[in-house]
Amino acid sequence: MILKSNRLGARALVGTALLSACIALAGTASAQTKAPAAAAPKPAAGAPAAPAADPAANDNKVVLQAAQADWTKVCGKDEAAGKEVCYTTRDFGQAPDQPPVLAMAVYDVKGDDKRMLRLLMPVALMLKPGFRYSIDALAPREGAFAICFPNGCFAESEMGGDVVKSLKGGKTLNVTVRNQVGNEVVFTLPLEGFGKAFDGAAIDPKVLQQQQEQLQKNLEDAAKKKREELEKGGAAAPAPTPPAK
Repeated sequence: MILKSNRLGARALVGTALLSACIALAGTASAQTKAPAAAAPKPAAGAPAAPAADPAANDNKVVLQAAQADWTKVCGKDEAAGKEVCYTTRDFGQAPDQPPVLAMAVYDVKGDDKRMLRLLMPVALMLKPGFRYSIDALAPREGAFAICFPNGCFAESEMGGDVVKSLKGGKTLNVTVRNQVGNEVVFTLPLEGFGKAFDGAAIDPKVLQQQQEQLQKNLEDAAKKKREELEKGGAAAPAPTPPAK
């Protein structure tokens, strides 16, 4: 997989829930029913890029909303480390009928004090500066990009229990990156429900796969409906009046 076993989530599960963002970003991916399995996202054409902010502006805020009804917790055994690994995840997009552009997951390895925040970010971001994230008005923390694929980049940051506690009680996660022209872009994600899911029971991976398949179907249906509306509107448009002779 993309990470090493000396880091949280390494060789552990990126899993089906976080890969749901890959499915939406790529238009195709294979979600596996075994939680510990982790497949790299497949290449995709037309993957969403980070917003290109106005060069005259200092930042560009992108307000995201949840693309799923609830946060999802998945657990499985990391065979390499011999430990149980759980992650709590959710996908986010700019509108309910649009593919997610960002996914968030918090990994918790049983017996370890540190947790890992992992984000699946859009392409066309500057990687060297890494990213910053803050919970509500708390001081920002830093993270780094781990690896990129044509349909997205994984970014991560280690967290202690105090940060997880802040996530549980927080309202908004602000993720700051730099886009392709060097300007800051701030993604804001709602945190409501995270704490309940993090402390709650894990979902059956088979049920999770069904949910992701339904989400993908809903996105495809919405895209088809919009395409049909556009085609219908074009057909109903009046013919242009010929120029007077």
